[in-house]
Amino acid sequence: MELTRADGSPLRVLVVDDEVNIAELISMALRYEGWEVATAFTGSKAVSLAKDFRPDAVVLDMMLPDFDGLEVLRRMRSTDPDVPVVFLTARDAVEDRVAGLTAGGDDYVTKPFSLEEVVARLRGLMRRAGARQAATSSVLVVGDLELDEDSHEVFRNGEEISLTATEFELLRFLMRNPRRVLSKAQILDRVWNYDFGGQANVVELYISYLRKKIDAGRDPMIHTMRGAGYVLKPA
Repeated sequence: MELTRADGSPLRVLVVDDEVNIAELISMALRYEGWEVATAFTGSKAVSLAKDFRPDAVVLDMMLPDFDGLEVLRRMRSTDPDVPVVFLTARDAVEDRVAGLTAGGDDYVTKPFSLEEVVARLRGLMRRAGARQAATSSVLVVGDLELDEDSHEVFRNGEEISLTATEFELLRFLMRNPRRVLSKAQILDRVWNYDFGGQANVVELYISYLRKKIDAGRDPMIHTMRGAGYVLKPA
């Protein structure tokens, strides 16, 4: 099951690396997971950003231009003592230093790494952190709309709504990303699992089916953002 915050909103990950292209690549992979991502290229920026962004996890390069990853972690943990961290370390990092990092329950990957590995380590850390894992409940709730991922039942204001398998997957993706504008390309990729070769009208078609069932005769929850995509918001 996809990991989310307890309220169903996307998990937040802070990516800290002074190599901009690496930070951007990792961020892209994490956004693909449906997570919200912020990036910082220096230790000082990371610390100040963490206070506002309040990440659920951090991907942290050990070597930064102003101060090292351990110092960044120390400062972050003064305001959020439990935030889990995946460290990015060079191959020649001193073994005992790395062991010291991970003794606190954190994890590390050595450069060069695969993006899949970083994502997998993050998932593991956030599962172990546990407090923010939505897997304890299979019910997604946005406003008066409820979707049970196990039983595949959907209710709006207590009234059951019958959906086809594809409509259900589309609604689930929208509900896992409330208030977030999702492009047709993102929806195609996550709901149909492959590119329709530009046939984005299949998305429009299924959005219209969903609207007839979810929004008909009620305050609308599914909104079209011209040129950007679709967003689901509480009515």
